[in-house]
Parts: sequence; C-alpha cells; structure tokens
Amino acid sequence: MTRPLSRAALVLDIVGAFVLFAVVAPLSLVFYAPGSMSAIASESVSVSVVMIAGLLQCGAMAIGRLAPGIALAIAWIGALVQMTAGLAPLPINVAILGVLYATAAWGTTRIFWAGLASVLVGGFVAGAYMVYVNGLLAGVSALSTAVNVVLFCIISILVLGAPWLGGFGWRMVLRWRASRAAQSIAELAAAEEQERVRIARDMHDVVAHSLAVIIAQSDGARYAAASAPDVAIETLGTVSQTARAALSDVRMLLTQLRHRQGDGPQPTIADLEQLFAHVRQAGLEPRVTVDPMPPGEPPAAVQLAVYRILQEALTNAIRHGVGDNVDVRMSWMADRVDLEVRNSVASTHTAAAGRHGIVGMRERAQLIGGTLTAAREGEEFVVRGTLPIGSTALVGARGEE
Repeated sequence: MTRPLSRAALVLDIVGAFVLFAVVAPLSLVFYAPGSMSAIASESVSVSVVMIAGLLQCGAMAIGRLAPGIALAIAWIGALVQMTAGLAPLPINVAILGVLYATAAWGTTRIFWAGLASVLVGGFVAGAYMVYVNGLLAGVSALSTAVNVVLFCIISILVLGAPWLGGFGWRMVLRWRASRAAQSIAELAAAEEQERVRIARDMHDVVAHSLAVIIAQSDGARYAAASAPDVAIETLGTVSQTARAALSDVRMLLTQLRHRQGDGPQPTIADLEQLFAHVRQAGLEPRVTVDPMPPGEPPAAVQLAVYRILQEALTNAIRHGVGDNVDVRMSWMADRVDLEVRNSVASTHTAAAGRHGIVGMRERAQLIGGTLTAAREGEEFVVRGTLPIGSTALVGARGEE
C-alpha cells in the first residue's frame, strides 16, 4: 500500500505537516476560546480532542505521497473523532484537503476512486453535520432546513473536490511524462534496431559479393594450376585485386558506421560496369539490356539502391546459378526504374538459399518506397524490382542518412 518515495521527499512531507500542525492547532483552539486560553477548560470542547484530531489529519497529510490509501483512512478517523466530539469545521481540517489531493495524484486506481467517493460522501456528511449537529443556519421549517443541508452539501463537495481535481490534473501530467519517456525509449530501441539492420545489410552487400568472386576465382585457379599455370597466375591476380577492393570497401563502411550512412562516397550506376567486370571475372557473363536509358541524373538514393540490388542478385547468381549467363534488364522511366535479373538455377535451389540477401534487396527497395520480388520461375530464379524516381525517392534518401 506504499509507493516508492525518496528519503528527502518523505522528510519534506513530514516537516511540512509538522509546520502545518504547529500553525493550525493553536488557531483551532483559539477558534473555540476567543476570550482567553484559560476559558478552554470550561468549554465543552476538549483540548485533547482537538489535538488528537489535528495530529491524525496532519499525520495523514505527512504520508499522503508515501501511502495515499493509509493516509485517506487516517484522515477519515481524524474527521470522525472531530465529529464525535461535536466540533464544527476547524483550521486543522485543511490537512484533509492535502490528503484528497494525494489520493488523486499518486494513489492507485482503487485509491483514486476512493478519494472521489470520499469527496462526495464527505461533502454530504459535512453538510448534514453542520446543519443538524452544529445548528448552522438551521431553518424554522423542515423545508428551509433541507434547503440549508443541500446548500452546505454543495459547498462542502466543492471545497473537498477542488484539491482532488488538482491532484487529478497532476496525475495526468505524470502520465503524460511517463508516456513521453516510454515513447522516447521505444523510438531509441527502434533506431537501434534500424541501425543493426543497416549494418547487417551493408556488411552483406559489401563483403558477400567480393567473397563470392574470390571463391569462384580461387576454384578456377586451383583447377588451372596444373594444366595452365599462366591462367592460374592471372586468376590469382584477379583474386588479389578483388580482395584489396573488398578491404577498401570494408574500411569505407567502417568509417561510415562511425558517423552516418551518408558520409563518404556511395556507389552509383556509373560503377555498374566495374560490377559487371567482377562478375565476368568470376566466370559468369551478364547480358545487360538498358532500355530506355536514364533520363538525366537519377537521385543518389535510387542509384545506390539499383547498384546494391544488382550486386546482390548477381552474387546469388554466382553462388547458386548454373550455366554461364545471367540476364540483366533495366528500364529507366520518367517516374521509376524497373529492374529484372534472371538466371538458371539447379532444381534444388529455393529462395531460402539466399534469404539474407533477398531480405536486404527488399529493404533497399522499401527504403525509397519501391517494391521487389525474388522467386523461382520454372528453371530460372528471377528478381524483379520497381523503384520510384521523384519526391518519394528523395524522402527515402533523407531517411537513409
């Protein structure tokens, strides 16, 4: 029934309640002994009752933030002690307002509604008590008395309800802060996840293609070593060049990961010829068709996506394709570019064989608002993509940075 509260906050609440009691308790006694303090002994109101009620109500306020439910129960006990002695409303009752504020601001759902019920029930009891017990504005007739009861009930509910509404407002502020904090944490987690996906995608795009070429060239050099040493030496030279290029790409990628993806040069469609050359060195002949040609200079994000998608599709063709040919087709329209890469595959090949690369290609396309499919069609594996050119691509480019 208690909630976490720092020691400093608890000490502040206790000191505040003690100061309040030191102020309102004498005022309550003076209120019932306006002549002199010696007259208190002859009054029907006992000093001990005032002190007990004051201690209970101010004590309840002292633990209002720590245990709102317990504080509300203690405040009710203090009020009942006060009413049992026949005391009218006193300055010590100000502490009850602080307790009602605490129930609305920091109480559990059950205590929250218990505080509202205390406002309504307490207001009705206080109104009836002041008229029937204290005789305040008691009417000469039953009707006038009933009207006075209703009037005092409304006033009491408004007085008790004001701090409860204030606590409700603060409760909403706390919930808004918690919601904002949770949203910030969720956004940070999403950003971290996107960064992990980007790192995985870029590492796959940069490293996988070069490794596929190196493996294919190394196998060729091993077979040619005995029968054609010159060919083997030339092939090993290609392996060395490809490995150096891969190392340079990895270094550039690491530099980008230290900062952001937009830093440093990115491959463009002008680099596609070098990509096709690497594929030829791996023993696969790409048959490239570009119709129509690009209308002007496409956005950088589109060029990067085209390069990475073709790089991955050709890498998969080197790994899993059969035969020596792969068909590459690009159609550059005014508002989009259509890509298609098809190559023959073994009967056992499925899309799952290159699942990481396929996911990366789809993500590349989606980043700029495009679509991509990769599936087996008969004896061929076909990659098709449509990438928009224009405002959508520009938005994707900014999101890529």
